[in-house]
Amino acid sequence: MWQFTSPQKIIFGEDALDSLEELEGEKALIIAGQTVKRLGLIDKVSELLAEADIDVGVIDNIEPEPSIETVKAVAEIARDFEPDWIIGLGGGSSMDAAKAIWALYERPDLDVGDISPLETLGLRKKARFMCIPTTSGSGSEATWATVITDREGKVKRELASRELVPDVVILEPWLTSTMPPHLTASSGMDALTHAIEAYASNWRNDFSDTLAIKAIQMVFEYLPLAVSNGEDMVAREMMQNAATMAGMAFSNSFVGMAHAIGHSLGAIFGIDHGKAVALFLPHVIRYNGEVVSSRYAEILDALEIDFDFEEDAPNILAQALVELMMEIGLPCEICEMDIDWKDYETELENLVERALMSSANLAGPREAEFDDYREIIVVAFGSLDKG
Repeated sequence: MWQFTSPQKIIFGEDALDSLEELEGEKALIIAGQTVKRLGLIDKVSELLAEADIDVGVIDNIEPEPSIETVKAVAEIARDFEPDWIIGLGGGSSMDAAKAIWALYERPDLDVGDISPLETLGLRKKARFMCIPTTSGSGSEATWATVITDREGKVKRELASRELVPDVVILEPWLTSTMPPHLTASSGMDALTHAIEAYASNWRNDFSDTLAIKAIQMVFEYLPLAVSNGEDMVAREMMQNAATMAGMAFSNSFVGMAHAIGHSLGAIFGIDHGKAVALFLPHVIRYNGEVVSSRYAEILDALEIDFDFEEDAPNILAQALVELMMEIGLPCEICEMDIDWKDYETELENLVERALMSSANLAGPREAEFDDYREIIVVAFGSLDKG
């Protein structure tokens, strides 16, 4: 038996944000970061909520890769404010933080690590949950997962519960138009990695497949346009929809090795998540190709990329990804980033061990052991002098 979980309501397209004027409730706590504040987006959302006679509280200091300490501190503030809406406004970090904050607000007895698909959390007794993404990549607005960083242990904790899926998602295209090209590019590759890994997952299903393959097509078509012209509202809307669709897909079929290694690289070297997973995706596709070449062939068919034999599909798809990354200005090898080989080599075993511990391995199409991970991580560094 399978179960497909998705947000109760998705409001999308031009003027979607205006729906806040009709929201029913008494108090809303907005969870956001400094960038969203600086761009005036918190003020805009607050004004619309005021039109609905909703009292607004604001937390605007959520850091990239939110920490356990931040989540616990804000949950305490929420308990004092007593909102009946928690609103995650921003990118994946703000939305992930908002999920965990919401859970601890509802359940003061919980520890962050208690958030699990195996436990009944009993949410929605105090508040409902809304996500308003301002980036197009994480898909957090559509998922029941959250990633919180353990700073002390230098590890990202991947937490999940079907109860964490938002009640309402608002996709307003212009909210993403403030993303600079580099963030548009890395966020878009995050969405693409979600979709491709979801499509190859052992837990894939008819519903996730349909969302994933459409998201893949949309990213290949519209990401270069969104990167080259941030004011292209058609490209922005399509990328926003693609990211949410990819989120719904992987939330119900799961991701894979690229995310396992990407989380490891991000935790140790502080690399942006979208860049991190994208750097490993071509190598993971080649590795998985021995068992799911037919899935990669189907992706090539959907993208109208020619190939002669199914066994060629993994290499051709991997090369198509490298070309896309070059087109949008992202590094294709880790050596292109500010990471020295000697530092990288020193952390190799740590990178592998952390990747092996990741829950992202649960549904991967091909099992991988220590040496398999190590080879991918070494090859992904690239061809610069390692002396």
